[in-house]
Amino acid sequence: MRQESGRSMIEMLGVLTIMGVLTVGAVGMISTAMRTQKRNAVNDEVIQMTTQVRTLLGEYDDFSHINNATIFGAIGMTNKNPYGGTYELSVDPSNSRQFIVSITGLSQSDCEYFVAKAWSDSVGRINSNNKEGGATGDCRNATNNTVQITYGE
Repeated sequence: MRQESGRSMIEMLGVLTIMGVLTVGAVGMISTAMRTQKRNAVNDEVIQMTTQVRTLLGEYDDFSHINNATIFGAIGMTNKNPYGGTYELSVDPSNSRQFIVSITGLSQSDCEYFVAKAWSDSVGRINSNNKEGGATGDCRNATNNTVQITYGE
């Protein structure tokens, strides 16, 4: 009688099943890491924008000099965000001593995250005694939502 060596079909299916489970877990972890990286990039870019706008326009009593078409060149940034949307800077129509940073192109979950996030130096956060996030936005669309954060006095 000859002894055959090798693997049975059941052993191979078991190995493939284990590999499939590991792959699904890895894909989930990579997706979470990418989402976190995009959110951190937006946070850093908004902080950089607000600092640059305040530095550039600090000599004026208000932010009515903000021109979205030229401000990004002046502060040395692009208006594209990691979500494929854009950043927009505008003066608050009700108070020229405030400016608004808009983040467009957000998914519903990312929009909800940025609305709830604590934007520490924003007008909404300061006026609520640090109880609210400081951003506003309508997050009802599956894609292409916008969040606005107001800065200034």
